[in-house]
Amino acid sequence: MALGMKKGLTSYGDAEFSLFLRKAFIKAMGFSDDALARPIIGITDTASDFNPCHGNVPALITAVKRGVMLEGGLPMAFPTISIHESFAHPTSMFLRNLMALDTEEMLRAQPIDAAVLIGGCDKTIPAQLMAAASVDLPAVVLPVGPMLVGHHRGEVLGACTDCRRLWGRFRAGEMDAAEIEAVNSRLAPTFGTCMVMGTASTIACMTEALGMALPGSATIPATHADRLRAAEEAGRAAVRLAQNGPRPSEVMTAAAFRNAFTVLQAIGGSTNALIHTTAIAGRLGLPVDLEAFDRIGREVPVLIDLKPSGQHYMEHFHWAGGVPALLRELAPFLELETQTVTGAPLRAALDAAEIVPGQAVIRPRANPISVGGGLAVLRGNLAPRGALLKRSAATPSLLSHEGRAVVFTSLADMEARLDDPELDVTPDDVLVLQNAGPVGAPGMPEAGYIPIPRKLARAGVKDMLRLSDARMSGTAFGTIVLHITPEAAIGGPLGLVRSGDRIRLDAEARRIDLLVDEAELRSRQAAWTSPAPAPARGYAWLYHHHVLQADEGCDFDFCRKEGKKR
Repeated sequence: MALGMKKGLTSYGDAEFSLFLRKAFIKAMGFSDDALARPIIGITDTASDFNPCHGNVPALITAVKRGVMLEGGLPMAFPTISIHESFAHPTSMFLRNLMALDTEEMLRAQPIDAAVLIGGCDKTIPAQLMAAASVDLPAVVLPVGPMLVGHHRGEVLGACTDCRRLWGRFRAGEMDAAEIEAVNSRLAPTFGTCMVMGTASTIACMTEALGMALPGSATIPATHADRLRAAEEAGRAAVRLAQNGPRPSEVMTAAAFRNAFTVLQAIGGSTNALIHTTAIAGRLGLPVDLEAFDRIGREVPVLIDLKPSGQHYMEHFHWAGGVPALLRELAPFLELETQTVTGAPLRAALDAAEIVPGQAVIRPRANPISVGGGLAVLRGNLAPRGALLKRSAATPSLLSHEGRAVVFTSLADMEARLDDPELDVTPDDVLVLQNAGPVGAPGMPEAGYIPIPRKLARAGVKDMLRLSDARMSGTAFGTIVLHITPEAAIGGPLGLVRSGDRIRLDAEARRIDLLVDEAELRSRQAAWTSPAPAPARGYAWLYHHHVLQADEGCDFDFCRKEGKKR
């Protein structure tokens, strides 16, 4: 039941006076009693001058407000933290939990019957879903949408898979400074999120499969009129949610998360998505079984021909039918009676999916991009609690590989030595980065995409086996083992690796192992000391002492429905 202005009254010890005072102040904005008597729909404002991904948010808010009013509600927009990948120090992941706290408390504090959560850039929608799960306020997610592609010398460009590929060519001396500067101006030609299957696109697609976003809304380009129409419909949907539900806890069930994980595997999505979805599920008391997630990957083929696992871009996925068309292809793997924010089951989205003759972006199950799992969960003595490998973006010949470790003990150490001509490294070696996890960095930066050492890049080396306790962008590619848990900075085995040790990856067996005898490892462990001193104060202190490891979503221990120690 919608309570509107009567919801969550300020504590003055006199409820009638609280309502009287609240209405007196809001009437200064020119509202009538009729307007103030309607269901109130909160609209999160994630725009920022530092966030070009969310550059269309003002226009989306206008469209959402129109939809709310058409459905008989009262729209009220309010700001929250806005996080952009490239404008967050030390990393956006460090601030995701802060945005979740901000959003959660604003949803609690203000008289809101339902909310439209506008987000896009990698950590924003996860933070909003974490908040929605904790508050359990009816809500619908509205992604800002992907940007359009750019062009350079007849080649289609996409941020940021192509930015990494072309930067690699520049590092290798295959592209001069003038050309890389021209590319720099063409990689991101419009506002919106990255137009490849990076983290933002992955999360948008998973949110739709989870049932928390409207059908088709994940893939509409940020610049298209359809994006504004989707915003209007999100406003209408929020009013209906305020009156009839369902609540997030009724939508984001264990079955809905399995559907989202199925989509994650089928789109060859970002490794980051597993951490974020684990954090969201943890707010609802739903633990994520990594072995079950890996089994989904073994069963579900990669069907979306999209960079970095394929060739196309998000706008092509959209015109091929978007997530509803993908869900139709995935139907045998899905639980179709899960609830969605539309009030209809997920099955309705499949039934209404567009059929696009001749499209080549959404492959049929009989002709997948790859099989065996888009994302693979690894175990072994280097990763007792798990690690992640994006198989669909790896070099097949490196999926079974043994090599000598070349160790960097920190981000600063890697930056100082990686391109040193005297660095002792060969193409068969294994690059290892330590102390880049949640506590060690801090914030688990996207540093797992360790660049190929310059002298090897200039010799034509395109990929090497690389290991870390960091993350990497969903736009990145290569044979890269990430999220090694527990991390080095809290005593995990990764911190015991020394240059010259042998490391073996067996992706088929789901193993990553350090080939050093147990006695030597015990000796190293006894001599180990933490390289990550606790900050003295503020949010950094809170983060250091309460952030969980990757297998628990890097949320704060006190935010999970059942808190756990790291």
